[in-house]
Amino acid sequence: MIRHCTSVFAAGGQYTRCGPLFIWHLVLAATTALAYTQLSDDSLRRIQSGGSDFDVDTGALLAPILIPRVPGTPGSQKARDHFLDFFATQLPAWTVEWHNSTWTTPATGNRLVPFSNLIFRRDPPWAPAGDVGRLTLAAHYDTLYRPEGFIGAIDSAVPCAIMMQVARGIDEALTRKWEAMEASGEAGGGLEEEKGVQIIFLDGEEAWITWTDTDSLYGSRALAQAWETSPHDGVSAFSTPLESISLFVLLDLLGAAKPNIPSYFEKTHWAYQHLAAAEERLRKLGILETKRYAEPFLSESRKRPHQFSGGFVLDDHVPFMERGVDILHIIPTPFPPVWHTMDDNGAHLDAPTIRDWSRIVSVFVAEWMELDGLLPPPPSEATEGKAYSEKSEL
Repeated sequence: MIRHCTSVFAAGGQYTRCGPLFIWHLVLAATTALAYTQLSDDSLRRIQSGGSDFDVDTGALLAPILIPRVPGTPGSQKARDHFLDFFATQLPAWTVEWHNSTWTTPATGNRLVPFSNLIFRRDPPWAPAGDVGRLTLAAHYDTLYRPEGFIGAIDSAVPCAIMMQVARGIDEALTRKWEAMEASGEAGGGLEEEKGVQIIFLDGEEAWITWTDTDSLYGSRALAQAWETSPHDGVSAFSTPLESISLFVLLDLLGAAKPNIPSYFEKTHWAYQHLAAAEERLRKLGILETKRYAEPFLSESRKRPHQFSGGFVLDDHVPFMERGVDILHIIPTPFPPVWHTMDDNGAHLDAPTIRDWSRIVSVFVAEWMELDGLLPPPPSEATEGKAYSEKSEL
């Protein structure tokens, strides 16, 4: 998955420094925060958990991707088919964009390996693509080449399934919001940038032999470069798709019990604080299931500027961060003990933690997209997990 690149967050000396890959990020820009309105308590209670769709054996979102997903293999294709089928049947208003590239790897010699990123996007229907600033959720869906048969449940099947549930949970509210704006004549008339959301399933994050600058991040490196050099048509608010990213939220290594998520970047600490506030409010309302855990998932909301060391974890955000994109990295430190072992499978996941992550991230996205008062009542736990399965059979 990734190499840990700082001793600051390496609790108990568990991780070693990366030598030449030891990277430091110095934040020079002042922290800026977008307008951000919290959901009401009633709206928080309407946030969907995903229910049984996260079941490791039968869950419609998670179970199909608990398979080896090495790039260029049938398992990788099955994962992509799962994503495509879900959005086509459940969320037809979302557009899909493919980004394909081929690379040689240290494990395959001169043979080119295909890498396929999938981007699903929902923009205001009246807005040209270049005029929309997009909250971006991302996770990688590939798995390690070795050991053979590696499942990668936390790494990163669960984050992919969470993103699918988040998209489903906000879809109806987005439709209601934008239809109301069009009906009232507000569409396209504001002074602020248009806001959309996109979800990226990245391929080729894992190293094939040993993590280096060239043996890792195949899909994200190709996508960041392509988006940086693909200008929008005409006179646009944003010159490229890369500039259109308002915030890049990367999810990784989620699904194990008792995660601890540091705030890695001072520049986006305000976003981390909003995510932590969502967790805190959900806990106070008794909505989250992980009540038995003494510590919150996001424990550094009170971190002060002098406490940011500049260290971070190498992951798919790096090619975007190097090009100036603001990053919120949701990855635990220390890593779960199953990381890069054959125990990273469905049997070692914690279902309440997964559902709570789905709720927390959904709140963050719903608040970003200003969906208070627009979320539908949640289905019952008995029916919530059945909806996708029933529609998929039609």
